[in-house]
Amino acid sequence: MTSTLRNIAVDCADAYALARFWSEVTGHPLHPEDEPGHDETEVMLPEGPILHFNQVPEGKVVKNRIHLCLQPDGPRDAEVERLLGIGATLVDDRRNPDGTGWAVLADPEGNEFCVLRSAAERAATS
Repeated sequence: MTSTLRNIAVDCADAYALARFWSEVTGHPLHPEDEPGHDETEVMLPEGPILHFNQVPEGKVVKNRIHLCLQPDGPRDAEVERLLGIGATLVDDRRNPDGTGWAVLADPEGNEFCVLRSAAERAATS
């Protein structure tokens, strides 16, 4: 017997607001029945697990033990700037002068995630 990964759950203070942020990050819609004030909201990714946001009373206190890594379709640095423009914050800049590396950002509730190089950028430096 095996199990299938159905969703990635993120605890948060405002499930709908954080799901809207991640919907904009991924370019994929919220579940059609989700509305402001819901304590559970989902971003419907076309492949793989769903991003599921659970509203909880306690706030984030320490670094995530698990995080998402994003590989943009275009240049990494342009994606970092786009994400900063929609509400992310820069936590740790691990980008190198030769174009390698990644950026660690946080979503509006402080959950860390990484922005890696695009496939084209990886191919150009391999």
